[in-house]
Amino acid sequence: MANIVSLQKVTKNYGQGEVLTQALRGIDLIVEAGEFTAMAGPSGSGKSTLLNIIGGLDRPTSGRVEVDGREINTLSKTELSLLRRERIGFIFQSYNLIPVLTALENAEYVLMLQGIPTAERRERVREVLKEVGLEGLENRYPRQLSGGQQQRVAIARAIVSAPALVLADEPTANVDSETGRALLDLMRNLNEEKGVTFFFSTHEEAVMKRARRLLQIRDGVIFNDQAH
Repeated sequence: MANIVSLQKVTKNYGQGEVLTQALRGIDLIVEAGEFTAMAGPSGSGKSTLLNIIGGLDRPTSGRVEVDGREINTLSKTELSLLRRERIGFIFQSYNLIPVLTALENAEYVLMLQGIPTAERRERVREVLKEVGLEGLENRYPRQLSGGQQQRVAIARAIVSAPALVLADEPTANVDSETGRALLDLMRNLNEEKGVTFFFSTHEEAVMKRARRLLQIRDGVIFNDQAH
């Protein structure tokens, strides 16, 4: 299997002097294509920082970060933006949907940025919305959808461009446990049937149990890495 993510001795510091915070302390990590990996740890353990660095939303203080064969530190802002748009899907716990766009328009937004012709992208988006259980709700706005439905739109948006990697930050945090399990089943099915690589953070026991690989992080250090 090819490596989608490769981290070597990655550190991230915030502030300086007496107010220096070491968010990550020398992380080494490899994530292969097709993995379904959860990263667990308490609040402030470095989970979100690590996801943001892998996703190119933040730069490491030191160390090497490769995503889909590209070393992130060497990329210009334009190249980094292109890598994120073409190769990485993001799912946030707060959904991050655009309120004035319908479910379909939110899900097609990335394809629009990629310059995919209207007819083709509409067809792709309708197919993906059907896969995530939102058939018939394409024209609803976020305010007309439940939390679980909004997160399904976010999942559709993340996978519609067939990225190499989907990063999810606490994807089940803002929904009830039953909805959370359904979302997890959905992501796992996409992983098994389409080979989508998922790397997500969580602090929920149920989510940890469903992962094929579980990383545990505390104080900016990965202290446990086990396959399920």
